Amino acid sequence: MRAHGLHGDVVVEVRTDSPGERFAPGSSLIASRPGSPPGTLTVTSARPHSGRLLVRFAEVPDRTAAEQLRGTRLLIDADQVKPADDPDEFHVHQLEGMRVELTDGTPVGTVREVTFGPGGDLLVVARPERTDALVPFVKAIVPTVDVQAGRIVIDPPEGLLDLGSST
Repeated sequence: MRAHGLHGDVVVEVRTDSPGERFAPGSSLIASRPGSPPGTLTVTSARPHSGRLLVRFAEVPDRTAAEQLRGTRLLIDADQVKPADDPDEFHVHQLEGMRVELTDGTPVGTVREVTFGPGGDLLVVARPERTDALVPFVKAIVPTVDVQAGRIVIDPPEGLLDLGSST
């Protein structure tokens, strides 16, 4: 999120299949920001703007308050999430914290977060005593996601897990 204008509007990159429901006036969202306790934001208005959504929250009266939201993720309670219809579709909250291993069972780490970029979704895998690995979340590299077992199996191309590491 980032501030837009002088009256507390924020630009939101939407990551939901139900933006009309999630950003309807009166909807409450959990504001999650690293290093801060989660808070609640109440939508007062939302409208499309340049391929994103311009949202105004009751708790954000001006640009200064809106600027404080930079880097904040908007979430909903897990009990509000509808089960995915497609077995190859997952919700971010299901993936975060899952253990990651290679196809031969070698442990790699755990999913710290899922990031979204123009090239597609990436799993940020926290690895003990190493830098995080960025793993493209595509079937060719991530053949197995077993939510019940809390396990993701990856088959990375040679060198992918070494990118960004100095060792």
